[in-house]
Amino acid sequence: MLNIDRISKTFFAGTVNERKALVDLSLKLDEGDFVTVIGSNGAGKSTLLNAISGRYTVDTGELSIDGAPVSKLKEHQRAKYVGRVFQDPMAGTAPDLTIEQNLSLALQRGKSRGLGLSLTRAKRDLFVEELKSLELGLERRLPAKVGLLSGGQRQALSLLMAGFTQPRILLLDEHTAALDPQRAALVTDLTERIVAQGGLTTLMVTHNMEQALKLGNRLIMMHEGRIVFQATAEQKRELTVPDLLSEFAKIKGATFDDRALLA
Repeated sequence: MLNIDRISKTFFAGTVNERKALVDLSLKLDEGDFVTVIGSNGAGKSTLLNAISGRYTVDTGELSIDGAPVSKLKEHQRAKYVGRVFQDPMAGTAPDLTIEQNLSLALQRGKSRGLGLSLTRAKRDLFVEELKSLELGLERRLPAKVGLLSGGQRQALSLLMAGFTQPRILLLDEHTAALDPQRAALVTDLTERIVAQGGLTTLMVTHNMEQALKLGNRLIMMHEGRIVFQATAEQKRELTVPDLLSEFAKIKGATFDDRALLA
């Protein structure tokens, strides 16, 4: 499925600001794996997602999806393989377009645009059925501009759009961090449902250790661009937040912010 083989990424190489964001990192996700990723600020978590999506080109190493090398593909070329939801609820949707127009764009992700963006009755029926699954009443607001939605509604819509075309890899980049606790819980439950129903192979970055333990079948901890701790499905079922804090305490100079402890 996803194979990451010894990738490295350095920013501002050769300058006083040089920063090694990823260092010889390897990771393999099998079909249907849901891996949660924790680590301190600057550990390389988001850089890892950016390397997978093609936003950043790695300096060394290889990435492949379903056995096909993707390291040299641009971000838009990887869009047919990768779906992504960002931390900022405003980042995953077009605010000046309607709900149905955003969904139509998502349906065409990774495909030749052509005349495929026309909103047919069949598409609208599909959108209504998909939106009903969110249980937010958005199926009754197809003509409404997305900019009028709340942050939680937009993030739920972004999540639906990311999984709309059954991407080979779903990337979730702290996608509940900007939401209040009630909406974060809603989006967390929705994440679990969409991933399970679609059998989506997923990599989720989070600062919330309770969330990292609740979701997924595997867990990794990153520090300074490396994976420093991994838990299999069996090991993860036995882990607690104190266990993760204990593992984190072994890392010299590492600190978690308060968000790591929030349920």
